[in-house]
Amino acid sequence: MAITKENFLKLVKSAVVNGVSDIHIRTDEKPCFRMRGDLIPVKMDDLTAVDLKTIARILVKSEEAKADLDNLKELDGSFQILKLCRLRYNLLRYQGKLGIILRIIDVDVPTTEALGIPLVVNKIASTHNGLVLVTGATGSGKSSTLAAMINHVNRTKPLHILTLEDPVEYIHTPIKARITQREIGEDTEDFASALRSALRQDPDIILIGEMRDAETIGIALKAAETGHLVFGTVHTTDALNTIGRLISMFPPEEQDAVRARIADNLYATISQRLLKTIDGKGRVAAQEIMITSPGIKEAIADANRIGEIYTYIKKGKNGSGSQTFDQHITDLYKAKKITMEEAKINASSPDDFERNLMFGDDDDE
Repeated sequence: MAITKENFLKLVKSAVVNGVSDIHIRTDEKPCFRMRGDLIPVKMDDLTAVDLKTIARILVKSEEAKADLDNLKELDGSFQILKLCRLRYNLLRYQGKLGIILRIIDVDVPTTEALGIPLVVNKIASTHNGLVLVTGATGSGKSSTLAAMINHVNRTKPLHILTLEDPVEYIHTPIKARITQREIGEDTEDFASALRSALRQDPDIILIGEMRDAETIGIALKAAETGHLVFGTVHTTDALNTIGRLISMFPPEEQDAVRARIADNLYATISQRLLKTIDGKGRVAAQEIMITSPGIKEAIADANRIGEIYTYIKKGKNGSGSQTFDQHITDLYKAKKITMEEAKINASSPDDFERNLMFGDDDDE
């Protein structure tokens, strides 16, 4: 039976009810739900090429793109289903066939408490200026963490928050803050153009959906240097990799200067990965949090000392609020949120994790 808009909406509703994070839709295959990290086929007929075009026409706003689906190679966008969810979609062509990947976004903006992430994240969100980066692999929950941070500011401070997103995901309703959400492609040409204009739009906080290139990073650093708080995301696994990635995007002759600017302006990194919960019904974020102390700033500025950062993060557990992945994974295990098996699989050093469980962390202050 050919798919209709009603059938498509029922598919999405079923995904939302079952806590699905993504829907994979491919030509001549059954849709798949990503549940707790795994792809599960949906019990329904295979979708035809005609079905894929029908779904694409439901999602895509541009009449020009709708009329040219046969030649479309890839397209990003968002779609709102009132009172249910928002969808971030990616249309793609593979082996001549059409595929669609849907990310489900809750209509309710999350809080740090609801996400179960450390409350120090609220403290980071409340700082006055600097660069704050949320990092992790695709699907690690970066957007949800950033949304919760913006939500915290919105509830507590009368500021102007400007977001630059591709596409806009969570829709924020102003509470104490004034929030301007701009979508790349719809409201502005690209991140660099939007960022150049942002500095003339009187923002207190600027959120950049992704730090993609040297120009974007350079403008973000300039915004931090001029007294703004800048949030952004990077597809890196931890603080050390994040700093290295930022520096490597610049030509060799500029890297020493960029390293110094990062040391001066990077306030925090929050790196995360999602772990399966002990009840098997969801996932919880494990986070490495680096809040830049004077020692960390010195280590960033000196390429020969960059490896010392991990030690400073570990020592900050009971001080600044910094923590390593393994420290947080230990906390999650002790709180009975994850199993021992899940903890060992995700620990950076399984042996250190087990030793810390038995004897405590000697490096904590």
